[in-house]
Amino acid sequence: MTMQMIEAPSLALDGIRHGFFTRAGGVSSGLYSSLNGGVGSKDDADHVAENRARMATALGVAPDRFVTAYQIHSPQVVVAVTPWTAQDRPRADAIVTGTSALAIGVTTADCGPILFAAPGARVVGAAHAGWRGALSGVIEATVETMLQLGVARGDIRAVLGPMIRQSNYEVGPDLIERFAATDPASSRYFAPAARDGHALFDLGGYILARLERAGVRHVEDLGLCTYADPQRFFSFRRATHRAEPDYGRHVNAIALV
Repeated sequence: MTMQMIEAPSLALDGIRHGFFTRAGGVSSGLYSSLNGGVGSKDDADHVAENRARMATALGVAPDRFVTAYQIHSPQVVVAVTPWTAQDRPRADAIVTGTSALAIGVTTADCGPILFAAPGARVVGAAHAGWRGALSGVIEATVETMLQLGVARGDIRAVLGPMIRQSNYEVGPDLIERFAATDPASSRYFAPAARDGHALFDLGGYILARLERAGVRHVEDLGLCTYADPQRFFSFRRATHRAEPDYGRHVNAIALV
């Protein structure tokens, strides 16, 4: 299969390369077929390394200058100045950089990947926003970190990539109650589900609202659902529903070139 790197019109900018990678174009097999970028998956480590090297090439950087963090569903953000290895990657859910020829990315398999760019200041970012990260402020923390690097808020562009969408994201009462207690304005992102006490959560809509709350005015949503498209996307929830032992991870990355 040919590699598919989904690009957003909002980030088609001089000096910036980006891609929301699908599962096509790698060397992994079975559950991980074929472009699995998950260092933490149970896939063959050599296959993951080759897949990530192919992604780095597509982004125009050397494989050793393509970094992701050890994601912990948090609001933690790190600034990448030089590359790190898979063994010493920091624990965080967003990366920001102003360093050229250094690709930064986040891995996802249903959570919301957000790529940021401030072309005027030549600063880019990548955030992993599942419900925990979005609720705890990873989006605002990413924006604030970009501002600390000299970015003007009005210059920031953000794109929300492939993720699980509301029609496939049923959640239970515990999550509903947690959102109600922490962010009462979030109630409009929960629609009734078939099961009593459950709801369908619009994580994408909630992420877009948090971007707006953070003052990001140039926002694009690709509108793609990972759960609903098994040919193109990995999905943690779909793998769980199928009782599969593991799942692949997408990489969503951006670089200054």
